[in-house]
Amino acid sequence: MNPAQFKQVSEVEWRVAPFGKMRVPAVIYADQALIRDMDDKVFEQLTNVATLPGIVQAAYAMPDAHWGYGFPIGGVAAFDAEEGGVVSAGGVGFDISCGVRTLHTGLTAAEIAPLKQRLADRLFAHVPAGLGSTGQLRLNVSEMDAMLRGGARWAVEHGYGSEADLDRIEEHGCMAGAEPGQVSDQAKRRQRDEIGTLGSGNHYLELQEIVEIYDSKAADRFRLRPGEVVVSIHCGSRGLGHQIGTEFLRQMVIAAPGYGIELPDRELACAPIKSSLGQSYLGAMRAAINCALANRQVITHLTREVFADVFPGTHLSLIYDVSHNTCKQETHTVDGRSRRLYVHRKGATRAFGPGHPALPGDLRDIGQPVLIGGSMGTASYILIGTEAGTTRAFSSACHGAGRSMSRHQATRQWHGRTLVDELASRGILIRSPSLRGVAEEAPGAYKDVSAVVDVADRAGLAHKVAKLSPLVCIKG
Repeated sequence: MNPAQFKQVSEVEWRVAPFGKMRVPAVIYADQALIRDMDDKVFEQLTNVATLPGIVQAAYAMPDAHWGYGFPIGGVAAFDAEEGGVVSAGGVGFDISCGVRTLHTGLTAAEIAPLKQRLADRLFAHVPAGLGSTGQLRLNVSEMDAMLRGGARWAVEHGYGSEADLDRIEEHGCMAGAEPGQVSDQAKRRQRDEIGTLGSGNHYLELQEIVEIYDSKAADRFRLRPGEVVVSIHCGSRGLGHQIGTEFLRQMVIAAPGYGIELPDRELACAPIKSSLGQSYLGAMRAAINCALANRQVITHLTREVFADVFPGTHLSLIYDVSHNTCKQETHTVDGRSRRLYVHRKGATRAFGPGHPALPGDLRDIGQPVLIGGSMGTASYILIGTEAGTTRAFSSACHGAGRSMSRHQATRQWHGRTLVDELASRGILIRSPSLRGVAEEAPGAYKDVSAVVDVADRAGLAHKVAKLSPLVCIKG
């Protein structure tokens, strides 16, 4: 992407003044190298988002931004329902509430090393992964609706984890306002036996060693110590979320003219927040958020079972769980006035700073953990929300490295078996049901996650706390 299309505000902030039908500016957080490597569609899609009714302040793109469906992945936009604001299925994405949760193991890399192969094999056998993967849970109609209302709380009530987990999960494990009745029978059928599964694509369960600490105070509060191992789980709402996205995008495209909405791109399909269609989507989307939270909770339980078997006496406690494909109603200060806004984050992580009432009591004074995933052979990071970030992009940060090439391009350049062997030579064990899937997710197909995280830190979106290096990756 040509930086000349933007006005450079700082080393890591670029702005496009409103032109044409744009209602607000477009802002990208990136350095020179990252913005040059972004595809041109990011500019087009971000400026299109800035034309939507009721958008507030600006349309934002995170440093990992790349081309998406309607909204760029890494896009953030907030809308005011009282000013005709809209909700967009494309602004949330198909994998609703895809997110990351990270857990302590209480073990060091040295302690795990002698049993690493066994641990990798047991996790791969016990946690279903891959396209169309199914789990041992099979929900009937009433159980499905209960799960969609209850989220991780439903999972805990059914023996998958403990109450202590819920305090470290976004929305305390249960998204209010979920309406299972707005979720189609087809979406529910797709999810019937997918709870407790990773799925495919960029989803994973990964063992990671803490290799560097940047902020000792925050690291102490999160109980992060060099040499110790954590487990990160990255997945979402599986087939249910995809079906909801597909169905509502279709409905929103058809309904847009009747609402007087002129779409610059049909993939930006949306509906007024206060409309019946907008409310139906929000109810279904919130149910999908609960589905994702329940899914990660059940996978956590399965992971704990494996660790208890391989390392008796271990207990995996939850550091945090946060999503990066959602629309949430939040309070933000805009032009000195407190406003209730519907914040879309598509491939962008919520990053609340110190003092936010939604945070757990023991973290409220310091800020929210922000979990940034790597790409199988590269580092992941834990950051923390900042006070400065509350005025930048509605307390949002990046969510990962961001793709630099398509999956098709990746399979033409890399072979799965070769990648598995290369990573094994570096001490990283890969377990996956699909070698093609491994090739699609080759580390080289992604941006430099360290460069992305450095920009997020320099821009004040979130502050670096710790760097994590992969040891074992169960890949969908």
